[in-house]
Amino acid sequence: MSSLFDLNGKVAVITGSTKGIGQAIAHRMAEHGAKVVISSRKADACEKVASEINDEFGEGTAVAIPCNISHKEQLQNLVDQSNEAFGKIDILVCNAAVNPYFGPSKDIPDEAFDRIMETNVRSNFWLTNMVIPQMQERKDGAIIIVSSIGGLHGSSILGAYSISKAADFQLARNIAVEYGSDNIRANCIAPGLIKTYFAKALWDDEKILKSSTARSPLKRIGMPDEIAGAAVFLASPAGAFMTGQKMVIDGGNMIA
Repeated sequence: MSSLFDLNGKVAVITGSTKGIGQAIAHRMAEHGAKVVISSRKADACEKVASEINDEFGEGTAVAIPCNISHKEQLQNLVDQSNEAFGKIDILVCNAAVNPYFGPSKDIPDEAFDRIMETNVRSNFWLTNMVIPQMQERKDGAIIIVSSIGGLHGSSILGAYSISKAADFQLARNIAVEYGSDNIRANCIAPGLIKTYFAKALWDDEKILKSSTARSPLKRIGMPDEIAGAAVFLASPAGAFMTGQKMVIDGGNMIA
């Protein structure tokens, strides 16, 4: 049964992979045999995580390629350098995202709205289009976009962020429809509240955490590693018949 989740011979590029969910995905994919590209804005953070993975799973398992996903030329460099390091990209995980604003949508500055949409949507659109051609040539590829349950319901304080995450669901569906005949699969993971620095404002204070998890049947916050397993599934033979879908992993929050 272990072959169902075997990623040996595969190369995975994971954006935003120096902490939180992205880092957990990188570690788990490496554990299952993949070569991984660690990428975020800061070179030292990328090198640190890549070094940890190489120490654990063998030298050459991971490489560090810094990238600010808001810049198209840096995304192209990420693709080019990944191809140079490992020869191909089999798995693309679009995990990096931003949310510079909390509050009513009517008060969001134009600059904050633009940054959210450009980083969370346009950058994923750019990057997937850069990687898809080589996947078409090989008739094989898995694209995973880390979205959010925020894209599944309205919000009084995360309006623009939620819009961007809803758009990511549609991006995955479009890719699935356009490139399914090339054996390219595209899916989203929609996490609930996960204990990451990104969501620190919702769990750092005990009272806020209790309020944030009150509706959840499991009555607790999720951990990054509890998202990583879904990414391994979607990238591996176990997920070969799943495309254009969203996996909600939220402790049951959406059904409560």
